[in-house]
Amino acid sequence: MVKDQRSYNVIVFGDEVYGVLAAISAAREYHRRTSNYPRVLIMSKANLHQAIGGQLVRGGLAYLDKSQVNKKLQQSLGLDPFGDPPAIYKEFLHKAGVIGLALDPRKANTVLMAMVEEAQVDILSNVEIVSVIKQNRKIASLTTSHGDTFSGKEFIDCTINAELAQAAGVKKLKGFETFGLPESELPVSVIFETQGLSVANLKQVELAYMKRFINLEDKEAQKFLKSATGFDDNQAEQLRRDMVDSLGNLKTMWVGSDYIDIRSPALSVAYHSFRGKKLSLYDSGVILDKANIAILPGDRLSWNALMFAVTGTQAENLTISGAKPTAKMLEEMSFIQTWFKSIGATTVTSASELYIRHAGNVTGVVEPFTGAEMLMGGVPVSQALGTFAYHFDVRGGIPGIGEKANAGGFKSTVFSLPIFNYGIQHTLIQDIPNLAVVSPASGFKGFACGAGRIIEFNVGVGQGVGIASTIALLNNKNLANILNRDVRRVLVNTDKLPQIFGVAQTEEASRLSDFEAVVI
Repeated sequence: MVKDQRSYNVIVFGDEVYGVLAAISAAREYHRRTSNYPRVLIMSKANLHQAIGGQLVRGGLAYLDKSQVNKKLQQSLGLDPFGDPPAIYKEFLHKAGVIGLALDPRKANTVLMAMVEEAQVDILSNVEIVSVIKQNRKIASLTTSHGDTFSGKEFIDCTINAELAQAAGVKKLKGFETFGLPESELPVSVIFETQGLSVANLKQVELAYMKRFINLEDKEAQKFLKSATGFDDNQAEQLRRDMVDSLGNLKTMWVGSDYIDIRSPALSVAYHSFRGKKLSLYDSGVILDKANIAILPGDRLSWNALMFAVTGTQAENLTISGAKPTAKMLEEMSFIQTWFKSIGATTVTSASELYIRHAGNVTGVVEPFTGAEMLMGGVPVSQALGTFAYHFDVRGGIPGIGEKANAGGFKSTVFSLPIFNYGIQHTLIQDIPNLAVVSPASGFKGFACGAGRIIEFNVGVGQGVGIASTIALLNNKNLANILNRDVRRVLVNTDKLPQIFGVAQTEEASRLSDFEAVVI
């Protein structure tokens, strides 16, 4: 049997949204310059004919994390509340009908497929890489488990764990090894949707729980609260305090145009009491956290709340195995279904893949990106492809970082929200000059991956890498030698450069630089 042998200009491995949009950006820029479409391929372990879009689509991550721009900057620069996102991201969200923060995964899949077809990008499903052939340090071709060979000029890895880069010999640090904590990792989540539980009913349920939990005379409620803490009186008191704001008002949920932010731990306490499991991620291995909820059509609510503790090794293995929930996670989902139906949901369905926040970082990039550099405003304005503002989000925490900080003389591991300009140099692999890694596994150091793992940021970077790959192709250059300013010039010429507004926070940057130097 003759095996398939195909040749492409650009091969993208993985189908996270930023990788798909990178492929489309490459195809569009090539077409703009030549009036022809290049041969671009997106390969993935998943079945892309069922759903394309990685964590946002199969992982169900409907509540979008957007750039967080303070009111002062909004007013002084005339910015929207969420800043100025990358052009291709704006286009994607507009086509998907996003009003505020909620992206319907079903609509996202439809829109991405249409954009892929329009750009004449090929897709290939159920791919396992068996070997990577290199010539003159560059990747020449990939061989799959089916024995098929795919050669390419430029390669973009958009997997959560830089799987293609690892197969090509790039060193990747595990977990938070950049902090000397290889087995410490952010938790993974099973995103689930409820149907039949209205926003109004959910508000009533939460309010009733809060009133009971803060009422010390309600003995039954106090018994439930204590069982959710493993009968820890101090934690019970902390949880009661966390249900009330500084003015003494109950922390009721915030309901936006298409999203809900849960501010109180009341629902979490109620669930953990039902489970008989302590409300502690690392004591119980699982937690129903304060939820970010996307309000979707058809009376659906998408919950980003159920988190499972994992080690660096476990995160890597979960990613390699297609991000499928484990039997233990599915067992927990059965309890979630029972409990949510008890408060009004008619159906509760979990996403087919996990939301894996982080699974280590590659080394050997042209220019690593550190948290301190982000706090200093990121890359210079003359090189910037966009600006992103987001806190160093290590939801669930980094086990062991507090002890390391204390040993280094640091009382706090909390730093200001960085507002930083970005380029593509932290994605380009120096020793494999036709490979870029665009994902949470890019060349971030220290806390930088906390902001660098967010999808919107990576879409901006992916758009830049896509353009850079076309520049490299048409000029017979190495991708690793394409500069930020080369890409910026294209964005300016096509009127797609967003507003640049990185802010240097010198004192905080210096503090984080000292922290990273001591802890790393």
